[in-house]
Amino acid sequence: MNPIFQRLMNEATRLTRSGNLKAATAAIQRALHLGKTRNADADPMAAQTPPAAAPEGDVIEAEVRVIIDPPPWAEFTFVEPAEVLEPVIVDEPEPEQWTDGRFAHGGRTLAYKLYLPPRVAGSAAPIPLVLMLHGCTQNPADFAAGTRMNNLARAQGLAVLYPAQTHQANAQGCWNWFKPQHQQRGRGEPALLAALTQSVMSDHAINPARVYVAGLSAGGAMADILARRYPEIFAAVGVHSGLPTGAASDLMTALAAMRGSAATTPPHEGKMPPVIVFHGDADATVHSSNGAAVVNAARAGLDGALHAPQVTEGHSASGQRFTRTVYPSSNGQAAVEHWLLHGAGHAWAGGSRSGSFADPDGVDASAEMLRFFLAHPRD
Repeated sequence: MNPIFQRLMNEATRLTRSGNLKAATAAIQRALHLGKTRNADADPMAAQTPPAAAPEGDVIEAEVRVIIDPPPWAEFTFVEPAEVLEPVIVDEPEPEQWTDGRFAHGGRTLAYKLYLPPRVAGSAAPIPLVLMLHGCTQNPADFAAGTRMNNLARAQGLAVLYPAQTHQANAQGCWNWFKPQHQQRGRGEPALLAALTQSVMSDHAINPARVYVAGLSAGGAMADILARRYPEIFAAVGVHSGLPTGAASDLMTALAAMRGSAATTPPHEGKMPPVIVFHGDADATVHSSNGAAVVNAARAGLDGALHAPQVTEGHSASGQRFTRTVYPSSNGQAAVEHWLLHGAGHAWAGGSRSGSFADPDGVDASAEMLRFFLAHPRD
């Protein structure tokens, strides 16, 4: 490598880490201009040579869809993936971003969408992140529209990550929560989703103490698995119309669990982060007893360190009734929260009709989840 080019890139690295982005940009532009001129002089065909294949392991790439033109230094990574970036002060306001990307890990590749909120000039604090897992037949754009999570994330200043299940992995686009190889730490889809989350955390200014996971139906079941298997990553979990970890071991037992015939509390395994559960008592797809089973498993995971439950009755702005049961921890804060939605079916409560499986008449599950999440930073 040309020594002048290397020196300029090293200088850009130093300036970026110190927060002087304008000077870093100028250094990179000089280096790129130098490299482009020298490469053209040395090899007139160099511009036509395809880039070398990426090495095996975790690979992440993203295409920005709705965003102003990124600065020239945006394509460069100046730290190793495992290194934690220090907060960088934003010199100028940054608009919100809605990006498409792909991530490879362990022989599988996932597409995803990532929402980043606008940043004001002078901001430096890392932001929370919510991993959102869609239900069967859904996709990230559909799920984002139905839950309206991006609207709330914009207002509250947090990032939202939506991975997409492949139809090669499941014909209906479901997360494979009912297969033993996808219920374990370090294997299958839990390992893939945990690695994707950590990759996004390393690429953006994410607060590692405020990373959460939520899902609907099959996504809710997988969210519960992730929270149990990776409590060092996820500070709290939201399960909407889902099932508890260990409720099934194959397709037949999954169908039985969904009907409610197998919705018993699974054996307690390891630490369970705080959990908030939403389930309609008229859900004909996943019986509401599964929501109660998620709650009971979470209570068992807290080793009885809970006060007596607090039960309230209420209704949404559109009149849909609910029963809310809160299980406070020893410090009085809600550690487990259960919303039983009366008359509600298999749909995200308080959602938008612009997405599938969303019930606009229900209580706002997205807002309530974020309220619960942000009250629970990871220790």
